[in-house]
Amino acid sequence: MIRIKEYLLVAFKGMCMGAADVIPGVSGGTIAFLMGIYSRLIGAINSINKDNLKLLFRFRIKDFFTAIDGAFLCSLFAGILISFFSLAKLMTYLLEYHPIPLWSFFFGLILASIIIIIKDLDGFKLRNILSFIAGTAIASYICLVSPSETSEAYWFIFVSGAIAICAMILPGISGSFILLLLGKYKFLMDAVATLNIPVLIVFFIGAVLGILAFSRFLGWLLKRWYMPTIALLSGFMLGSLIKVWPWKAKVANAIVSAAGDKAPSVDYPILPSQYREMTGNPDLLGSALLFAVIGIAIVIVIELAAKRKK
Repeated sequence: MIRIKEYLLVAFKGMCMGAADVIPGVSGGTIAFLMGIYSRLIGAINSINKDNLKLLFRFRIKDFFTAIDGAFLCSLFAGILISFFSLAKLMTYLLEYHPIPLWSFFFGLILASIIIIIKDLDGFKLRNILSFIAGTAIASYICLVSPSETSEAYWFIFVSGAIAICAMILPGISGSFILLLLGKYKFLMDAVATLNIPVLIVFFIGAVLGILAFSRFLGWLLKRWYMPTIALLSGFMLGSLIKVWPWKAKVANAIVSAAGDKAPSVDYPILPSQYREMTGNPDLLGSALLFAVIGIAIVIVIELAAKRKK
């Protein structure tokens, strides 16, 4: 009975992580840290190595399951999936009918996260500054030139899963933030809400392989280049604010293909007054500011809780 209660609690913590990762700007890794399971999560992921995989290939399933802390991982990811499927329809609805308040909320979340991450850097060292600038430039370029809707081919879904899942084990970086940067956030929320099984399977396979490969690379990277890596990720987040700016207009991409056809249009940030003139819809500036402040407040509360935990 005690073990059942323990893993029900782990599943609840997974639900909290899942809820965080559905929202760009709130990191599932941070929630895992707050819940006291971050080290155990990283340890369990890293235990899926070639030695333990040999147990699986020899059909020593029970030994393999024990070696990788399988009960913990299954309980945790069950909770994460419950949150994903519960919140996907809500996010899809809000993106369709209340985009400006929702994007403003995301904007506030990410902006506050950037400030909190930057203040933990070890001063304004040249390598940190260069990494931050590089991250900002790369993300800004991606947001300004990438089409409003990126490829829906399975290979791109696979890559999106492999990259986005890695953010789950990074305190401060959200998996949904990565999906936003890749232009796949709404598409994946729709896939979850409508149970698009082929897309979900491809995304899941990419996520599994991505986290197994990236957890080791991340450990090496953070061990040798911790501050420049964090500065680079902070720059990515700053550049991505272009993607979550609440007021956008579709602008024809100037890039011309070899066939002479213009590439798909891109979402370009505009002022609220321009949005009102171009669309004839209200800019909802008051609501936007309110939800941005709510987003900022949530990140501050989570950060204060994390400091108390430390």
